Amino acid sequence: MTIFSLLLLLSVLPFSLSKTTIEPCSVSDSCPALLGYTLYTDLKVSEIAALFRTDPYSILATNAFDLTVPDAAHRILPAGLFIRIPTVCACSDGIRKSVSTRYTTHPTDTLASIASNIFSGLASADQIRQANAITDPSALDVGQTLVIPLPCVCFNSTDNFLPAVYLSYVIKDGESVQEIAAAYSTTVTDIMNVNAMGNPTVHPGDILAIPLPACPSIFPKFASDHGMLVANSTYTITAGNCVQCSCGPGNLNLYCTPSSMAVSCSNMQCRNSNLMLGNVTAKPTSAGCNVTSCNYGGFVNGTIVTTLSTSLQPKCPGVHQFPAVIEPPTVVLDETSNSSPAPSPISPAEPGGVIPAPRSSLPGKGLAFPGATKATGPTAPAGSTSGAPSFTRLNPLLVQIFNYCVLVKFLL
Repeated sequence: MTIFSLLLLLSVLPFSLSKTTIEPCSVSDSCPALLGYTLYTDLKVSEIAALFRTDPYSILATNAFDLTVPDAAHRILPAGLFIRIPTVCACSDGIRKSVSTRYTTHPTDTLASIASNIFSGLASADQIRQANAITDPSALDVGQTLVIPLPCVCFNSTDNFLPAVYLSYVIKDGESVQEIAAAYSTTVTDIMNVNAMGNPTVHPGDILAIPLPACPSIFPKFASDHGMLVANSTYTITAGNCVQCSCGPGNLNLYCTPSSMAVSCSNMQCRNSNLMLGNVTAKPTSAGCNVTSCNYGGFVNGTIVTTLSTSLQPKCPGVHQFPAVIEPPTVVLDETSNSSPAPSPISPAEPGGVIPAPRSSLPGKGLAFPGATKATGPTAPAGSTSGAPSFTRLNPLLVQIFNYCVLVKFLL
């Protein structure tokens, strides 16, 4: 198909067709990504985790839900609640997508109901049909296992040359790019650039890639959690549920401590010191403040790697603040998708003592990612930090042409 034919196709395709931002790829690497999911019915956290083939505690941590509430993994979340699902964005058939999700069909299922209801519009019926080589969509077998291709992008895990994790967001009826930009503390221009949009017009069912500022890790390639990214004002659980790492709200430096679920875990003490993972000491001197911290260095062959860091800072760091934590919601409030909880106040730790883990606050209120706060330097030594690699974004017109080629392939 020639460029002229493609441009002609762009001009005649109906504007009501849902669009998804697609990132071409040619390598087998992957990146962490998030899926914006709206519950179609009341579901336990563990049921949602089973649906997306992920870990329930990862879902709780990604949404800053309190891990310490009784039986947290089996808490029932209400229908209509918007949450974020952590996933791995891979390269498959030349484009970025998440291909780890499987779904077993039930008697009343159709491809359309699976796409729009079960998976909240994250996949279309045609995409599911293509992924499973289904010739007759009306003849699904009960108990048939389907691959569900879900949208995601990596873009080198950066946005405007800063670390970012991308959220795949399904446009709802009545929403605008301006509202979405405000909700995620970004700009209309940035969203348009990321999604190669010629104008800010969107329609229900369109899927946008929303860049969320994130804290990167610098773990070695042989660590099982190499490449970990944590979106601003959220958490992640790693090292066999032994370590919890958070990002923000004061800066974009990764900060890791023992998790509330740490039971049978390897030693978390830094060598040649009395400090445990997450401990910080600060000693004022005439030249500044000597700060020593015990940081997380990755999970290698079942062992928690810790590193001791010492630095001289102009002044001693203040009390570290963790992202706000809420109880898993039981109702959906109107402000769920737009509220930005304030940071939880954390009591000061004695020098050399363990910084207290964040406790639940704002029970029953909805949660959305607060926007990025300007990184003006750490208020406490970070567990892991790294610079973000740069990349060149693809020409928007070429990306649009590629997107429509894929769309046409699904329609044929």
